Amino acid sequence: MSELSPTQNIPKSKSTVLVVDDEPINIQLLQRKLEWDGITVLTATNGEACLEVAKEERPDLILLDVMMPGMDGFAVCAKLREDKRTNAIPVIFVTAHNSKKGKLEGLEAGAVDYITKPIDLDETIARVRTQLSYLAINKANVELTRRLGESRRSAAIGALTQGIAHNLNNLLGVVMGYLELAKVNYKDPDKVLKNIARVESASNRIVGIIKQLSTVAFTTRLPLHEMGLERLISGSLRRAREETNRDYDVEVQNQVGEIFIKTNIEAFEDALSKLIINAWESYGPDYAGERPINLEVEQVDQEIEFSIVDEGRGIDPEVEENMFEPFISTKNTVGVGMGLTVARHAIRTLGGEIHVLPNEDGQGVTAKFSHPINREES
Repeated sequence: MSELSPTQNIPKSKSTVLVVDDEPINIQLLQRKLEWDGITVLTATNGEACLEVAKEERPDLILLDVMMPGMDGFAVCAKLREDKRTNAIPVIFVTAHNSKKGKLEGLEAGAVDYITKPIDLDETIARVRTQLSYLAINKANVELTRRLGESRRSAAIGALTQGIAHNLNNLLGVVMGYLELAKVNYKDPDKVLKNIARVESASNRIVGIIKQLSTVAFTTRLPLHEMGLERLISGSLRRAREETNRDYDVEVQNQVGEIFIKTNIEAFEDALSKLIINAWESYGPDYAGERPINLEVEQVDQEIEFSIVDEGRGIDPEVEENMFEPFISTKNTVGVGMGLTVARHAIRTLGGEIHVLPNEDGQGVTAKFSHPINREES
């Protein structure tokens, strides 16, 4: 039995090709051959009709004649690329010109392939099926990425559930224990007050966990708005101060200046504020000196990169590989919440990524995350 090629695995009945040519005989020949090969064929005899059919039907591929009266193939391809509804549809140019310059001009216009006239039908079918194969592979990759994302979210939810259940059970045990002690020592007001204070502390930690959990429940389709970078940074610093009642010593080095990015303000400020809080806490609970934190901002291609640099105690090697999991401490403390978990979730939801790396001098760490400048809402 001969081995099947990738193109033989294409679900032909689901593939649609738009054939555009001002010569009816060329359309008939291509239509007959493509339909015989199991492909659904749409037709158009000029550039304007091509654009209308492409917008309405969204074909998988367009076979586009270059030399047509009125709007030629290059102009049609440019229009297709300008429209969000059609800019992803691959185009194969069909032309009588066989020069290298003509082929390069067609490829630069956005075509994925180039067929010269007179058309060899078998070669044309092979090229069409190759492009459809690429398309099928890309769709499969998109679907795989979606499934992997769902699996990752499911795994994160499972880890959150276990971590939350464990921590809440422990904290509820603490609450119940101190309430019992308060009952036993009801005749001693000082002991009762101490026990009630510990109950209040544990209760506040429970409230904090629930608040962080609600933050993780961000939808994957956050509304985006244009917001100035300086305002986002100042809002994040203000939020960090308000959440912890601390005054953070953060030196901001914004190399980008005041530009506007499309983001969800709530999610962005929540993520950056938590990274600032985490940087401050990395110095340890007993540290009495200054706790410098640098926030460096620069543009890398079409993304803004934020680096939060501290000079704290660094990352514990025992938790380095799973520091983003909920209730994992990077600071060797007990009862940490989900600061890094929440920050990563928000950043990924906004289309970015986060990494936490030790500084080159071995003192402290750098939390670095990216954010696209103009992410489109999905």
